[in-house]
Amino acid sequence: MIVMKFGGSSVESATAIDRVASIVRARFERHPVVVVSAMGKTTNRLLAIAQSAVSGDRDGALKQLENLKRYTVDEGGSVGGKVEEHFQELEELVLGLSVLGELTPRSIDAISSYGERLSSLIVSEAFRAKGIDAIHQDSRDYVITDDRHTHASPIYPETYARLSTRLAPLARENVVVMGGFIGSTMKGVTSTLGRGGSDFSASLIGAGIGAEEIQIWTDVDGMLTCDPRILAGGHRVKTMSFAEAAELAYFGAKVLHPSTVLPAVEKNIPVLILNSARPEVDGTSIVAESVPCRNLFKAIACKQDITSVHIRSTRMLMAHGFLRRIFEVFDRFETPVDMIATSEISVSLTIDNPCHLDNISAELAHFSEVSVEQNQAIISMVGDNIGTTSGIAGRVFQALNGTNIRMISQGASNLNLSFVVAGPDLQKAVAALHGEFFSDLDPAVFERKA
Repeated sequence: MIVMKFGGSSVESATAIDRVASIVRARFERHPVVVVSAMGKTTNRLLAIAQSAVSGDRDGALKQLENLKRYTVDEGGSVGGKVEEHFQELEELVLGLSVLGELTPRSIDAISSYGERLSSLIVSEAFRAKGIDAIHQDSRDYVITDDRHTHASPIYPETYARLSTRLAPLARENVVVMGGFIGSTMKGVTSTLGRGGSDFSASLIGAGIGAEEIQIWTDVDGMLTCDPRILAGGHRVKTMSFAEAAELAYFGAKVLHPSTVLPAVEKNIPVLILNSARPEVDGTSIVAESVPCRNLFKAIACKQDITSVHIRSTRMLMAHGFLRRIFEVFDRFETPVDMIATSEISVSLTIDNPCHLDNISAELAHFSEVSVEQNQAIISMVGDNIGTTSGIAGRVFQALNGTNIRMISQGASNLNLSFVVAGPDLQKAVAALHGEFFSDLDPAVFERKA
């Protein structure tokens, strides 16, 4: 059995769904379980509808919902009664939100779940119309989570038990189609794994059914040596390790959700990144062991819209417990920290979610001076040669001559060298680094862009 996950762009239209059907049919003998994201930008549209409803614009929300329904029917092709039932439920939910005037995490999960619920129904019907023996299964019956709505975590023993005993037998007889991103709590309340969680769903399902391979079908040829939205001309990475992929995903490689590789690592299941528009391309294979490579790095990852927080206090000098006090504040406001650098009397760190920044700064101001820099970017150079090769940092920073480096992190991981630059300097810095480290490529690991 294999798991095949298709992203929103892969199922955004009838033409795209036809292409997916052809890809799945070609792998029918491998007993695929197909996991789909919401069609196109459906999730964003659902959240906009919910926001209009709670803001008092009920008529506007209903009009947006009707437009979404028209798009879904037109692009999804022929749809059955269950799709109509889902839109009736959505209308009732919108009306309820307009009365309550409040959008809670639980209601966000309720409305955003319909994107994957609808797309999985539409794709399964399209498969059947094309002669593929497909059955639809509701992911909420299998992926069981805690009740942290909008960013729930799976309850692994229960999820794996259901997938192994109930889904795996079905997958041996039919092509199973499921929605990604969604689950339910032990009490049966709809939950979601967070934005981008369809990749995570695919990995969970693959681990639960004992799949031989997890395929992530997207709109790029695989992992590239640089983010094409930052710099065009990146080269495809043929193969990399789970550890390298996890570093790249965490530091901004949007082609893969950061949590995706975790269940795959535990079960040692290879993950392939493939392009649904170009299925003939081999993509990127992510495997357990590192692959020897003569290049120092495998890829450059970037995180934009980062906020740097600088904390200074003479009380740090010769004092213990100061860092604990700082991180207790961030923990209290559930704000993760990406990078950290320290000196005798100061701490600098970065966050990518500034929604609680005012409260955090107020708390920190009780025992330190706080300053903030916004519109920063993290550049992370990832590869498994970093820990064993001398002089890497010098070569990196020589390539960046003329660019102001705000923070540096090396040593916390043997797989990455990360630093912070101002947002406007990002493209120039990535171009310089890519030219320095990816002009001469190891053909065993990279496919040079034509």
